[in-house]
Amino acid sequence: MEKYIDKQVALYIALLAFISCLFIHSTTEAFPQYGQTFVIKQIIFYILGFSLMVGVAMLDVEQLKQISWFVYAGVVLLLIGLIFAPESIARPINEAKAWYQIKFLGSLQPSEFLKFAFVLVVTRVMEKHYTLTEEPSFMSDCRLLCKVAIITMPPMLLVYQQPDTGMILLYLALLAPMIFFSSINKKLLITVAAIPVTLVIGILIIYFQFHHIYQEELLGRLSPHQVSRINGWLQPFEYEASSYQTRQGILAIGTGEIIGKGYRGNDVYIPEKHTDFIFSTIAEETGFIGGSIVILLYFLLLYRLVVIVIKARTRFAYITGAGIISLLTFQIFQNIGMTMGLLPVTGVTLPFLSYGGSSLLSNFLLLGVILSFRKTYENYFFLSRDENYE
Repeated sequence: MEKYIDKQVALYIALLAFISCLFIHSTTEAFPQYGQTFVIKQIIFYILGFSLMVGVAMLDVEQLKQISWFVYAGVVLLLIGLIFAPESIARPINEAKAWYQIKFLGSLQPSEFLKFAFVLVVTRVMEKHYTLTEEPSFMSDCRLLCKVAIITMPPMLLVYQQPDTGMILLYLALLAPMIFFSSINKKLLITVAAIPVTLVIGILIIYFQFHHIYQEELLGRLSPHQVSRINGWLQPFEYEASSYQTRQGILAIGTGEIIGKGYRGNDVYIPEKHTDFIFSTIAEETGFIGGSIVILLYFLLLYRLVVIVIKARTRFAYITGAGIISLLTFQIFQNIGMTMGLLPVTGVTLPFLSYGGSSLLSNFLLLGVILSFRKTYENYFFLSRDENYE
């Protein structure tokens, strides 16, 4: 087992698991409407997730490449199935039809596992492209970007129509660094990056200078649920109904002050407090000190993952690792930011802390990919004894 599991990663995950179950229990005790079974289910998901992580870590890189297209095809079929599945199997939640209902365990969200599929397939396509390309050029890099777009855009559109904008942001946080670290022409990257930057600047200009166009044309193209979240973020005191989660999250964190109210002392009700807003429970009960410890724990985990990826010394590891680490970093930043009102509420979970089986399992799969590098490359002949892992 030690051959496949990094001791430091296992320690940090165990601490996060303990914190997760501790504060999910506290939330469900304070607000019984959440249900008493969430802690038990979270423990089950942690056991399943850890098993999946070990299973993926036992595979070498070539085996990961071999299963990549099968994983991708399976997840895409599940996404397509959601469109045609009856509500008895795929019940809409918050106006989004994104989950399969599974008896006893709850629900399965295929879009979460698309992250794992993208990591494997996109990296494989990139590596094969550079293997077959004798001299990379501007045109060859354009072809590579087209290949990536053809692979990623159709399933992303399926997720967007559910609708699930938050998940789209996660995919972009995953894919952007993978493309950046793929040795692609930097001039081409700047050209491509200029498009979203121009769009953001244009939206800001329209918002401040032509607000009626922003309300009628831009927001009019979004679903009511998405419009509600945007208005609640930008104007929380004018749209009190849609900003309720945000205002309650700020209140919970603020009343925690420095040392918090003590365990099971959370009394500020927030919808989905055990899932998307679990950090508000932690900060409310343990204050600034407890919240800082959680953030430090995340930093240590991410740092260890960076070390493992760097020691692998291969393009496949760099591209894959950059995507996974960037994704986890973005998730942490986005979730904590939205609980403080700094960022819009997107439904993004806090990795390894929020309640949610699909999110937890998908993150364990991603960790398993990075741990597989540790096993695959640690004894390569070009590494000295001092450079091997502990």
